[in-house]
Amino acid sequence: MSKLIIDAMGGDKGSQIVVDALISYLGKYPETSFTVVGKKEELVALEGKCAVVDARDVVPMEAGAIEAMRMKESSMYKALVLYKDGGYDGIASCGSTGAFLSLATLILKNIPGIKRAALVAPFPTRIKNKYVILLDAGASNENSPEEMVQFALMGRYYYQAVYDKENPNVQLLSNGTEEHKGSPNGQVAYKLLKEKNFPGFKGNIEAREVCSGEADVVVSDGYTGNIFVKSSEGMAKTIGSMMKSTFKKNIFTKIGYLFVKSGIKQMSETMDYRST
Repeated sequence: MSKLIIDAMGGDKGSQIVVDALISYLGKYPETSFTVVGKKEELVALEGKCAVVDARDVVPMEAGAIEAMRMKESSMYKALVLYKDGGYDGIASCGSTGAFLSLATLILKNIPGIKRAALVAPFPTRIKNKYVILLDAGASNENSPEEMVQFALMGRYYYQAVYDKENPNVQLLSNGTEEHKGSPNGQVAYKLLKEKNFPGFKGNIEAREVCSGEADVVVSDGYTGNIFVKSSEGMAKTIGSMMKSTFKKNIFTKIGYLFVKSGIKQMSETMDYRST
């Protein structure tokens, strides 16, 4: 039985969406055990379904590491301490990514031998049910070549565990596929991965090919990775809005939509990031 802990506070839409999601999830998977941390009066509907831990403070979205560490009565801080001491299988938070990453690093510590944590962003590809992961997606603004090699290792293990592929291919995000392309740190990371004969390393990949379905793990420094993630999100929203406007243009385009509706639905399902 999985044992998970949830920090229910700090999200853009409040704690109610967390409550609704957990009730829905438990209706399908009642064997999962949840401990939910947050303001008790906002979590009443979970009584009898989850263990509820009261926490009166909420870490602000703009909070830095020092401020977050001082807020020892916050839901985020309490959730991480409980995770450290309670033998949980996983933890999730709806609050500030930066604060959560900082607190997790300080309270839980990094895995021995790992210098920096990385954020993993799974992306759907044009191949249905095939995903590519990118890391770091923004945990840091700058990373050394050695840290990027560690990201490759963590990404490989993640892909093996989540997507059940024994030997995922690993590529570096670059401005060209040639070995000499990429940022100065990226070029050094390339050499290190090549010298180590890193399993599944396939060289560089350009941003436009990340979601082609060829790559399994794409490695980047945090700054570049975050730009890629946000650019991809913006482009997807723009294309969706343009398609919607096109089909609403007149009676003929609305009729045309009826003929391509199933194809668009399939495309939407394939590209839906929530399915990851």
